[in-house]
Amino acid sequence: MIIGVPKETFPGERRVALIPNDVPALVKAGAEVLVQSEAGLSAGYRDGDYEEKGAKVVKSREEIFQKSDVILQVRTLGANPEKGMEDMKLLREGQVVIGFMEPLTAPEPLQELAKQKVVAFALELIPRITRAQSMDVLSSQATVAGYKAALLAADTLPRMFPMMMTAAGTILAARVFVVGAGVAGLQAIATARRLGANVSAYDIRPAVKEQVQSLGAKFVELELETAEAEDKGGYAKAMDEEFYRKQREMMTRVVAESDVVITTAAVPGKKAPILVTEEMIKGMKEGSVIVDLAAERGGNCELTKPGETVQKHGVTIIGAMNLPSTIPYHASQMYSKNITNFLKLMIQDGKLNVDVDDEIIKETMVTRDGQIVNARVKEVFNLQ
Repeated sequence: MIIGVPKETFPGERRVALIPNDVPALVKAGAEVLVQSEAGLSAGYRDGDYEEKGAKVVKSREEIFQKSDVILQVRTLGANPEKGMEDMKLLREGQVVIGFMEPLTAPEPLQELAKQKVVAFALELIPRITRAQSMDVLSSQATVAGYKAALLAADTLPRMFPMMMTAAGTILAARVFVVGAGVAGLQAIATARRLGANVSAYDIRPAVKEQVQSLGAKFVELELETAEAEDKGGYAKAMDEEFYRKQREMMTRVVAESDVVITTAAVPGKKAPILVTEEMIKGMKEGSVIVDLAAERGGNCELTKPGETVQKHGVTIIGAMNLPSTIPYHASQMYSKNITNFLKLMIQDGKLNVDVDDEIIKETMVTRDGQIVNARVKEVFNLQ
């Protein structure tokens, strides 16, 4: 079995799907690993590093696709809508593709993969079960995004995060409010706390209160929390507009008191809910900062412009996009470990064994034998 790692083609993507240190595990399992030249360079991994670990480096992208039984990518078609189409002519029937592919956003890219009779696995769909924790790419990349969000806020805010007692007087700690206490939110809380900020957080799922408090932050209770806000996978569910209206009303005071607001509320496959309105922003202090980690889904802030930093009413609003790619070395390290663990699940005696009865494989597989086969995807798009 041959595993191929092509260079990422999504604009600005600096991560690589497999790092040198994970090559030996695949070789030991009986696989040959091909890596496109300079595939890992932007993340800090040289061609020579791969060769030292047992991979073969090849110049041609076409050769990677032509020879490989399995293609490992960070962004496959769907998560790379423009450049990804250029790889379609290189794919062949029965070839396995593994990576991010935004399977709940649009059916067209999945249908294209099905037409090619590719066996495609969307890593966003890894089930949240104990056995799959080491394969959870959403959590690993959200960890990086949450960390970087706090750093962006600290760098942009025209004041320091920590409280300091100096000969020139006392500097009060900055007040940071994190909306959404999933993996990204919790990492943002932890990082802001380490920087010395006074941190508070809110989430519609009451179960996360203890996690927020364990990091030294205050959990803001809006009396709207509900157990029904969490799906069986542990992700926040989309609520109705009336719920979000009441939530915005009750958050107004907390936002006005904050120097920094970091929003992380996203529902897989859906537009992000608007949680911070223009009226709320008008009530914030001059120089305050909002970092919107949901920008790729439209944003939690009404004034967010995805991929841009704008200033409105004296507040800087950062529409953060693809933050894991801004820390590519460690983001790649975590992603590579996730994808290696997932792939090893299907390798037996040096051959690929796709066991569709395995819960992890079944829930992650999107296309096979010319069809979209994932039950969750079919339900979202009403596909029979």
